[in-house]
Amino acid sequence: MKISELSRRTGVPVASIKYFRREGLLPAGRATAATLAEYGEEHVQRLRLIKALTTLGGLSIAATRDVLTAVDQAETTDGTLRAISYALPVPVTAASAGDPDRDAQAEAAARADVADLIARMDWEVADSSPHVQALTTALRELRRLHADYRPEGLVAYAELAHAIAGLDLERAAALGDSPALAEQAVIVLALSGPVIELLRRLAQEDQVRRRSLG
Repeated sequence: MKISELSRRTGVPVASIKYFRREGLLPAGRATAATLAEYGEEHVQRLRLIKALTTLGGLSIAATRDVLTAVDQAETTDGTLRAISYALPVPVTAASAGDPDRDAQAEAAARADVADLIARMDWEVADSSPHVQALTTALRELRRLHADYRPEGLVAYAELAHAIAGLDLERAAALGDSPALAEQAVIVLALSGPVIELLRRLAQEDQVRRRSLG
């Protein structure tokens, strides 16, 4: 197909397709003339993935390039999911300014709590995981607000999160190693957070209304 057809099928403007190609995100088409090229289904799939990363995932062009490289190098479904999970923006609570010594103590205490929770859940998590540091920061800031969430209290939440993660991976596993895996993985991982949070709020609303009516 010509670039105009590729644009029509993907909803990506021709100018953007050319930009993605210059930035190394999209492979070049098969040259048919000095200024013409033919594109195939692999280009359609790659453009959809780029759109998912930049719009749903909110990634920059540079970050998108890194993810695409990692996805291309991944040899398994798990490798693809790991690459995308680590690349997507991590929700991190902004740190508050305070006493350095107290901050250091709070950081150490929060980090110990996270390690304790991971051990209780028997989760296999890399020490370098950005999610570990993000949770550490969140717990530290909650403590600053006198809203402690200790490991024993977080286990019930972690078990629910574990079940949700299992559902996410089941959706991805159903795709096997199909070309749509990476695109669908971005959609699941990028959108599942907001969807789960909205379901949580709807459930809270339901329970508050029931209590008030009771």
